[in-house]
Amino acid sequence: MSDFITINGRKIGNSFTPYIIAEMSANHNGDINNAYKIIDMTKSSGADCVKLQTYTPDTLTIDSTLSDFQLTEGLWSGQSLYELYKSAFMPWEWHKPLFDYAKKVGITIFSSPFDNTAVDLLEDLNTPAYKIASFEAVDLPLIKYVAQTGKPMIISTGMADTQEIQEAIEAAREGGCKELAILHCVSGYPAPAADYNLRTLADMQGKFGLVTGLSDHTIDNTTAITSVALGASIIEKHVTLDRNGGGPDDSFSLESEELKQLCVGAKTAWESLGQVDYGRKSSEQANVKFRRSLYFVKNIKEGEIITKDHVRSIRPGYGVLPKFLDDILGKKVCCDIESGTAVQFKHL
Repeated sequence: MSDFITINGRKIGNSFTPYIIAEMSANHNGDINNAYKIIDMTKSSGADCVKLQTYTPDTLTIDSTLSDFQLTEGLWSGQSLYELYKSAFMPWEWHKPLFDYAKKVGITIFSSPFDNTAVDLLEDLNTPAYKIASFEAVDLPLIKYVAQTGKPMIISTGMADTQEIQEAIEAAREGGCKELAILHCVSGYPAPAADYNLRTLADMQGKFGLVTGLSDHTIDNTTAITSVALGASIIEKHVTLDRNGGGPDDSFSLESEELKQLCVGAKTAWESLGQVDYGRKSSEQANVKFRRSLYFVKNIKEGEIITKDHVRSIRPGYGVLPKFLDDILGKKVCCDIESGTAVQFKHL
């Protein structure tokens, strides 16, 4: 298994805190100033990177009135594919200033390319990594083209079966990708938490032997934070300045405070996993007072035999353990002992 990948100097894998990707998607709502603000929000919230999407409506689809191209259900019903992507895409001339700004404020930025020309643009900007969107996971020529850059690649697997995931992995490897991760994903917008079947994460790790994470389209952080316990090393969530902003993806995206909560919660979940350890923890040391142990509850003279009247199991826990009571009873004490003294074997 690949234990980790590295993006812009940050190691990503089970031995490291979860890598949080803030997906801007279409939530710039056609205003580059919103895009700048989302970068600022992502940085201040503690996420590891902000991610863009690099396409035009013409690189994704064609402008057609045929029924195949019309959206009749879901969040974007009533539009054609072309109309949706025309309203949602990020102008290519924004990419350089946004990359420059992210570098200035000190946060990693990369993008999802949707065709070869997008890869070429991102290479000109020296992107540190690539993300393949779920719907493009079956575009093996695109995956191979991205792989040829030699950059780390993350592939989302929404709607893909195990064969399609394996084919995408093989395409990446054939293209020369050395650092590869996959994300469990449900391509619903929003997606019900129950559809995520998070136990799949552990199976994916075992089956494919790659750094594994979650692309989460649920409306809160519960699924994402829970995924850490199942082995998610990467968490991707859509982010927005305003969930009521009216953009294509605003309604299922995290606002600033929620993104902060995700970053803190994912780190806490990862830290709580720790390792197998049955020993007493440092945080427990002060609470030994609340543990049971054996204490002398009556004064007893040197040479006297200890009876049940002399010793009880009480709190605090500074005496010998109650399991030794039968070993203590019937023994003679070797010195005078005052009531309230913790029983020790040296007293016998």
